[in-house]
Amino acid sequence: MRVADTIRGKLEEAFRPAHLEIEDQSHLHLGHAGAPEGGESHFRVEITASVFEGKSRVERQRLVYACLAEELAGQVHALSVAARTPTETSE
Repeated sequence: MRVADTIRGKLEEAFRPAHLEIEDQSHLHLGHAGAPEGGESHFRVEITASVFEGKSRVERQRLVYACLAEELAGQVHALSVAARTPTETSE
C-alpha cells in the first residue's frame, strides 16, 4: 500500500474530516538528506475537521502527528500540516 493511502486511511478514521488533501511533495526534495529514491517521504496535508474546534494550531498539528506517529518514525521524513475547522476558511 502506498504511504499516502495509509495516511489518508488513518486521518479519515481518526478525524472524519470534511476536507482532506494529501500531496506527496517528495519530488521537491530529491537529493536532500532523508529523501529516499522511491519518494513517498515528504507530504503536505490539508485537513478540515470539527474535532479541531477550540484547539490551537499547535494542538491540531500534534493530534495529526500523533495519529501518524508510526509513519513519521519510519518512511515519512517530513510532514507539513494545515489543520482547520469547518468554520475557518484559511489561517
